[in-house]
Amino acid sequence: SFISVDKIYPFLCANDFIRVAEFQGSNKFELPYGIKRAEQFFRLALSRLQNCGLSSEEDSIACRRCVVVGNGGVLRNKTLGEKIDSYDVIIRMNNGPVIGYEEDVGRRTTFRLSYPESIFSDPIHYDPNTTVVLVVFKPRDLKWLWEILGGQKISAKGFWKKPALNMIYKSSQIRILDPSITRKTAYEWLHFPTRFPKKEKPKHPTTGLIAITLAFHICHEVHLAGFKYDFTDRNSSLHYYGNETMSQMIQNEYHNITAEQKFLKKLIDKNFVVNLT
Repeated sequence: SFISVDKIYPFLCANDFIRVAEFQGSNKFELPYGIKRAEQFFRLALSRLQNCGLSSEEDSIACRRCVVVGNGGVLRNKTLGEKIDSYDVIIRMNNGPVIGYEEDVGRRTTFRLSYPESIFSDPIHYDPNTTVVLVVFKPRDLKWLWEILGGQKISAKGFWKKPALNMIYKSSQIRILDPSITRKTAYEWLHFPTRFPKKEKPKHPTTGLIAITLAFHICHEVHLAGFKYDFTDRNSSLHYYGNETMSQMIQNEYHNITAEQKFLKKLIDKNFVVNLT
């Protein structure tokens, strides 16, 4: 089949992450797509987290309807907020704000996928009902989580931009995404090579695509909003917030946006997902 989803449990748990990694083959890959040579960092970070459950209310819904909300400019002035808020599970990513944009993107967030560099650090964005899912790309990310939850001084070295220096979420609200979800996105969905030529920057899936993979693992029905990019107009808005334009995305060397858009088109054409935008 075009997409196969074995029901992998999406979050790592302190007591069995090594065993799970062996079972899924994550022990054969180094970060970002596995735990090889970073086991100690995973162990430290996971020791700071209270639990690894999906969260109390989600477990009880027999048929989970999910919407994955991308940060695309296509969401502007579509007033989809109320519709988005009607889903059982709402997955958002990085620092796509809801405050001030409720009419277009809704106000509820079940899961928010983030990196140390993209997690909210201003308490104005705090939501007690959100579970933050850390997508780990390097050992430094795990060390950061361990430091920030232990109230230690954060060293900002080794990040592509300044990471959050304070944590607005409780440790019980944080999960670590199983790298096998990201690996599946890269190799099985986007067919990225396992090795890139020396001169080429290795490509990784966008957070949006990783979020869609996560949705397929925890939802029965997956809808999308905010994933359409208009490449023809370089001056069109990249996001539904801020003033970055499409040209900034076109220049991105770390993502293969064309491959992702092709894949999304296939998902939509084959009715695996419903596209709201």
